[in-house]
Amino acid sequence: MSSAATDQSVSASIAEQQVTEGKPRYLISNFCSDLESYLPSDQIREVYRAYLFGAEAHAGQKRMSGEPYIYHPIAVARILSEMHMDYKCLMAAILHDVIEDTGTAKEQLIDLFDTEIAELVDGVSKLTHLDFKSREEMQAANVQKMLLAMTRDIRVILIKLSDRLHNMRTLGVMRPDKARRISRETLEIYAPIAGRLGIYTMRVELEKLGFQSYYPWRYHIIDEALKDLRGNRKEIVDHIESAICNRLEQEDMKGEVIGREKNVSSIYRKMREKHLKLKDLADVYAFRIIVDDVDTCYRILGAVHNLYKPVPGKFKDYIAIPKANGYQSLHTVLFGPHGLPIEVQIRTGDMDRVAESGIAAHWLYKLDGRHEEASNAAAGWLNNLLELQKGAGNSEEFLEHVKVDLFPDEVYVFTPRGKILKLPKGATVIDFAYSVHSDVGNHCVAARVDRRLVPLRSRLFNGQTVEILTSSNARPSPAWLDVVITGKARANIRSYLKQLKNREAVELGKRLLEKELEIYNARIEDIPAATIESYLKNFGLPNFDAVLEDIALGNRMALMVARHMMGNDAEILLDDNERKNRPLAIRGTEGLVVKYAKCCRPIPGDPIGAMFRPGTGIVVHQRDCKNLTKSNKKGVSWLDVQWENEMEGE
Repeated sequence: MSSAATDQSVSASIAEQQVTEGKPRYLISNFCSDLESYLPSDQIREVYRAYLFGAEAHAGQKRMSGEPYIYHPIAVARILSEMHMDYKCLMAAILHDVIEDTGTAKEQLIDLFDTEIAELVDGVSKLTHLDFKSREEMQAANVQKMLLAMTRDIRVILIKLSDRLHNMRTLGVMRPDKARRISRETLEIYAPIAGRLGIYTMRVELEKLGFQSYYPWRYHIIDEALKDLRGNRKEIVDHIESAICNRLEQEDMKGEVIGREKNVSSIYRKMREKHLKLKDLADVYAFRIIVDDVDTCYRILGAVHNLYKPVPGKFKDYIAIPKANGYQSLHTVLFGPHGLPIEVQIRTGDMDRVAESGIAAHWLYKLDGRHEEASNAAAGWLNNLLELQKGAGNSEEFLEHVKVDLFPDEVYVFTPRGKILKLPKGATVIDFAYSVHSDVGNHCVAARVDRRLVPLRSRLFNGQTVEILTSSNARPSPAWLDVVITGKARANIRSYLKQLKNREAVELGKRLLEKELEIYNARIEDIPAATIESYLKNFGLPNFDAVLEDIALGNRMALMVARHMMGNDAEILLDDNERKNRPLAIRGTEGLVVKYAKCCRPIPGDPIGAMFRPGTGIVVHQRDCKNLTKSNKKGVSWLDVQWENEMEGE
């Protein structure tokens, strides 16, 4: 079909849809007209060319609402155009579903457009050709793919957020169960990502729509309560706005004053986290003052503090120390008329643009070097995502780390040299150590906070100076996973413990196999290389260490491996009694692959026995422990063990 014919067909379909529904639609002509405000005509023609291809690819497809599918990509591109994104981003937005939902291949987009646009579309496309065990695994894999594509080009996430925003705006046609699932995903992943990248307007709308769909009754109750408050206090709010404007005039300072009401989801989150009633919230109403320069911000802060008394401990200077997403502003809470608490935010026009659009605002001004804070903050978070990817074992674990890392509240602490590090609220000394470097975290033993020694699990607070003490012999403890809150620390600890467990399992598996080979008067070194190679091939194992690891974890019996290696005809030189007289010696340093039962808590010197727990390893019990006796009667794999003559470790 030619481009002209496609456009005519699509136009006819649009006209038919308009007649059917009897209401105007936002068409490609409207979109191109709007783009004239900031894009040159040659770039608009390229956007239109992408539309023609997208319309042809989606021809005949309809959304659940019954409208032609092409409306959705146009709406997504429109959201991005409101942030004044570049034309290639808009083209990718129009084409964002062609790989996933049509027969279009990535190579075709490269040929027709270019590699940059094809990579953007591919980054947004879901993984549909793989088999997943569960919906959760599929979701995690798709989010991981999208976020890693985002580390190469930030526009991937901007397209995906715009796609999600339009889907949330049209959620009403979905089945209730599907709508709830999408809403929960939006609240847990997409709204926090928008916040992490500083895209305030998008985060607020995603939160509002997600909360309204996932918690409809709670939304209704809070919304009605806000309407009551608004009715009672509307005059007071107008009075406060007028009072601030008058004070600025008296001080001969210029600033735009904007009053606003916090969104329902934000209010609910604060009520739940701080166990407050709606009437007790300090910032249901907030006022923003936008000025020309930083100096005026601080002068106006003094003016509003003279107008209304500030609430102690509620002043925050995000201009001197910006948030992790580049957000800058002065925040203060004041006692307004009749004791009504109000929040005031003071910022420059540039800061306000970054606050509203975050990294998207940086994209607009990247050529002249403005908004460097937002750019550096986003780059830092993207690098952190790559570190999380390296430390994660699978997609679900990666997604867990990312969710943990999407904390809005932060504390600011100092290194001994005065460098400021930003950490999530509630972060511990261990989180701090890993934020400095993974090696520092892996070998930390203690810390000095404001020159006083503190335990590693100590929580950190704003303004503290933290010095980490390390030891080359130290290593992470599994218990650390219960206290750390940053994704980076959690990923590094899990990665280190996994490697450590593998090394310990290989060593223990070697000792267990050697013990079984004793009956043949043989050692591992005596097994021919060809025999090992044949065994690995038969069982599909990558190397002999994998065999030893399986033995240590109870997934493979050492006796059967020894018999297979030596051959069924090999001569057995030790009888059962002689074997029982040669129990496995427990050294106490086997770490994660040898566990000590909590039911009887064996200690060196106690008579002991052990049983295998598949996937975990050896569990040591006291010899007379009832659980050990029961496992023996049930035929559970068990092992003769004894304490090493010279115990190591604790």
